[in-house]
Amino acid sequence: MAKKDGGGKRRQASQPALRDVLRVPEGERIDLSAYDARATPAGPADKAAGVAATTALAPRLASLQERLYAASTAGDRRRLLLVLQGMDTSGKGGTVKHVIGLFNPSGCRIHAFKAPTAEERNHPFLWRVTKALPQPGEIGIFDRSHYEDVLIARVRDLVPRPRLDRRYAQINGFEKSLAEDGVTVVKVFLHLSYEEQRTRLLERVDNPEKHWKFSPGDIDERALWPSYQEAYSLALERCTTDEAPWYVVPADRKWYRNWAISKLLLEHLEALDPAYPPGDFDVAECRARLLRT
Repeated sequence: MAKKDGGGKRRQASQPALRDVLRVPEGERIDLSAYDARATPAGPADKAAGVAATTALAPRLASLQERLYAASTAGDRRRLLLVLQGMDTSGKGGTVKHVIGLFNPSGCRIHAFKAPTAEERNHPFLWRVTKALPQPGEIGIFDRSHYEDVLIARVRDLVPRPRLDRRYAQINGFEKSLAEDGVTVVKVFLHLSYEEQRTRLLERVDNPEKHWKFSPGDIDERALWPSYQEAYSLALERCTTDEAPWYVVPADRKWYRNWAISKLLLEHLEALDPAYPPGDFDVAECRARLLRT
């Protein structure tokens, strides 16, 4: 939106940060049915513009990642953790491929959480998550996360309800401790519509090259859609905090999903503003030595 200044010249109004547009408000009841999964809030005009805009973000993202990693060599403990949650086919794997692919893979730590193993079930539910956290200077990506323990655990009644209800506070305390230790937590809920999920599941059934992505159990999980929507709503309500807010990213349009998450990561990395550490050697002396060789 353009505005006029006092001299009659037109100037571009500053756009709100995407993190402010997509952030889940604290203290409010969340009704996911009120969120449009095909919307493109604050996004490019169309798919072509979205793909181009995402590509244009790559150099800046790569530069900030390198600076974050370089800073860690001088004792900077900061790192970033991207948490991806969403229904089956919402695009967690696609995000890793198309967004995290913009980074140097050597500085990323990706972990896909599956059903807990026998060993993991013998520990508190956050134990396995702690083991997968990014190291200083790294960008970590969780494909599913500790939130499974208040999502599928709630839908499937896997733990007693009193213990389940305590987990929200445990998660908030855990994420606060991460923030205090230099971890920037970016939690993204990929909001997919019921209709779009059916389309994507049918693509997997109809294409033999995608059968490896499909399981008949996906249909059983789909039948529990209302329960999952309720479980996600509760997780968003109870676990969006100043230290680790939730962002709802409409995910029916893959190009918007990729752009929005790239933009969110860029905004958070720019806020960190990592710097290359100064050299711990005599620059002039080393340069002179090299010239003599």
